[in-house]
Amino acid sequence: MSIAENIQMLRKKNSLSQEELSVILKVSRQAVGKWENGTAYPDLERLIQLSDYFKISLDRLVKETENCDLHVKNKENPDKSQFIQFLLRAKKATYAGHGEETKASRIASHDLEYKEGELYYYDTYIGGEFFGGEEAIWIKNEPYWCMNYYGRVIGDHFNGDFLKDALSNVSYDSPYRGPALYQNGEYTYHCKTEGSFEFYQGYEEILYDGKKMYECIFNGGIVR
Repeated sequence: MSIAENIQMLRKKNSLSQEELSVILKVSRQAVGKWENGTAYPDLERLIQLSDYFKISLDRLVKETENCDLHVKNKENPDKSQFIQFLLRAKKATYAGHGEETKASRIASHDLEYKEGELYYYDTYIGGEFFGGEEAIWIKNEPYWCMNYYGRVIGDHFNGDFLKDALSNVSYDSPYRGPALYQNGEYTYHCKTEGSFEFYQGYEEILYDGKKMYECIFNGGIVR
């Protein structure tokens, strides 16, 4: 197999689109497309990134053979689809679903957890009207994904139950906070994200009768 075929096979076996791989490598989607159709070749820096991300040697990545027997990622990790589905269930069972808090991990922190077999989710935050925290996932006690967030209430009429309702409508296509738009009466929730599941950032806000009274920024991705 050629390097073009190797890159394409590795990308597809890891359930990545060309756009998602381009974000991870900080190149254009067109560049990834050219690598895969053989009209361009990754430079050394990008080859090293590909080798590190897919956890194979450079030699096996660039080797042209009928059967290079490429291994992809850690076999103990669930595929992205399985992981996202778990993340959605975890979110809906904890803060967004009015789940009970567990023992505080830090002074005056609020902590929530959710488990399914070898998958473990933890959410911890501090503060009240001004707050900051982190969500994370472990697979067999190995950290896999995290998200940091900071938010604040900046106006009257904030309703925590409305925020939780919005967050409980988190979608598979954007499994970070809430949906792009959620409304109930005078309340409106907006959420915008950039990037991919592996590396992203976003912003959410709540308006009451058209006036912003809450905002939160967040970012995160895969950790190894």
